[in-house]
Amino acid sequence: MALRRRSCFLLLFGCFAWLTSCRPSSPPPITLPPTSALSQVTLRLVAGNFQRPTYLTHAFDDRLFVVEQAGRVIIVRDGQALSPPFLDITDRVGAEENEQGLLSLAFHPQNPARFFVDYTDKNGDTVIAEFAARGENADPSSERVLLTIPQPYGNHNGGQLQFGADGYLYVGMGDGGSGGDPEGNGQNKGTLLGALLRLDVDQAQPYAIPADNPFVDERGSRGEIWAYGLRNPWRFSFDRLTGDLYVGDVGQDAWEELDVVRGEDAGINFGWNTLEGTHCYRRPICNRGDTTPPILEYDHGDGCSITGGYVYRGAQYPTLYGRYFFSDYCRGDIWSMEQTENGWQRVTLRETDLNIASFGEDAAGELYVLDLTGGGVYHLQP
Repeated sequence: MALRRRSCFLLLFGCFAWLTSCRPSSPPPITLPPTSALSQVTLRLVAGNFQRPTYLTHAFDDRLFVVEQAGRVIIVRDGQALSPPFLDITDRVGAEENEQGLLSLAFHPQNPARFFVDYTDKNGDTVIAEFAARGENADPSSERVLLTIPQPYGNHNGGQLQFGADGYLYVGMGDGGSGGDPEGNGQNKGTLLGALLRLDVDQAQPYAIPADNPFVDERGSRGEIWAYGLRNPWRFSFDRLTGDLYVGDVGQDAWEELDVVRGEDAGINFGWNTLEGTHCYRRPICNRGDTTPPILEYDHGDGCSITGGYVYRGAQYPTLYGRYFFSDYCRGDIWSMEQTENGWQRVTLRETDLNIASFGEDAAGELYVLDLTGGGVYHLQP
């Protein structure tokens, strides 16, 4: 997750060669406009003085909803933070560790009076829960728990919730924490850890498993899993135009990665902890099997914790349209991607001293940047 620097004491061996018998699947083709015409971006402060903001989203209207790590959600309208909080569940949220707390929020696309949150409870376990919204306030007593997922350690909790164009709720789960995935959760489809989950929150209580989830009929696998092999998918997003999924998976000792899933592909293995990025983890040679490599990676000379972002689909700034923006919590630069003869490259559009924990998107597709330690919410502009 993008909320802490990690000490790196483990020795990582580079992978010497692809195994000829087990080539990885190719990353899905995507098309983004060149970034070269866009030399920089600016950040305009929208509102400040939030207490460790972790996420921002919308309820399909002109309001912004800012999630605070301790367990509050604040509405921002016309640059003003409204009081009292829209939701306050600090009584049940545990944030003793740096990567715990209230981490994400998603409104139901057909009925925004229903919304869903991802938080760690007082025991440190992940809770996915639904609440009822009533105007400018939500009822804390309306909580309906969909899932409680035990967390063996205090870090790598994932935390992202997003509804896909298919109407299902997607949940990002880290590998359970510590370092190096000591319990082997990333490659274990019998656990919900280290995976992206896909839930139907409309057809059953507490939820139903979509019949076309890839491992529904696989013995020993959890049917909720849509993709696996992830270390800590702290932030992921769907391109609202194409439906493509962009996953910023936080690395271990050496490599940060950005994964892209084209359309409605399912069952993808992103490789952790066999791989860190495209590199064999803790071994000189490894069996890559059917893993899907990231579209982009960078080493820890350039950061330590990727903050996944969004493809801009707003109408206010045409020069930004179609570009994917992301960052790194430790470095704070605003990046985009550009395709070259040597593959996808990061392009630096702005250097900042912010601790960027998350990007956010409003109902119109405008993008925002959240500074965890400074407490500011910024509008991304050319």
